[in-house]
Amino acid sequence: MNLSQRQEKIIEIVKRDQPLSGEKIAEHLGISHATLRTDLSFLTMAGILEASPKVGYTYTGVGIEQFLFDKIFSVKVEEIMLSPLLTPQDTSIHDAITNMFMYDVGSIYVTDKEQQLVGLLSRKDLLRASLNSNLQNTPVAVVMTRAPHLQTCTKDYTILEAGAVLLDYQVDSLPVVSEDDPKKVIGKITKSRIFNYIMQQAKQTETNR
Repeated sequence: MNLSQRQEKIIEIVKRDQPLSGEKIAEHLGISHATLRTDLSFLTMAGILEASPKVGYTYTGVGIEQFLFDKIFSVKVEEIMLSPLLTPQDTSIHDAITNMFMYDVGSIYVTDKEQQLVGLLSRKDLLRASLNSNLQNTPVAVVMTRAPHLQTCTKDYTILEAGAVLLDYQVDSLPVVSEDDPKKVIGKITKSRIFNYIMQQAKQTETNR
């Protein structure tokens, strides 16, 4: 697993000047301590840094634990995927916007009469569409991202593989489709779902040490 440039810089700073408080690390990087919290939590839970009260962060001299990679990143999408929100392609933009905020989702998958995937609606799609003065009568098919341009995955993808697709194509979610029918949506996986799962498992690993 690759660390981000900022995480690598944090490790470099701590190795050089340890022990260091979170505030001092943030000062070295020229950013706020709040911005660093996620990175520091990840590096601590991964076993790369150690945090001691009233002392600060020190470098442990180890890399990311093999346990984290083997047990967490090889988990299949089907184990953590979410239920998808589907809508017919003749749904009005107005109703789609209402549903998106009612169910608090970042994307809606659009299907035809046979429940086959034909497109995706993102918040960006609906934000652009909201400039239309006829939201009640304009179907989502007019503004959706169409199927040929969609990235999907199957339930047998690992979360590492799914995460790579999400990052490579700079999208927030992937429809999880049936292996037997690539247009049948059976779930969805998102950046936030993967991140939350990794953090939950990392925290549990730290607790069980």
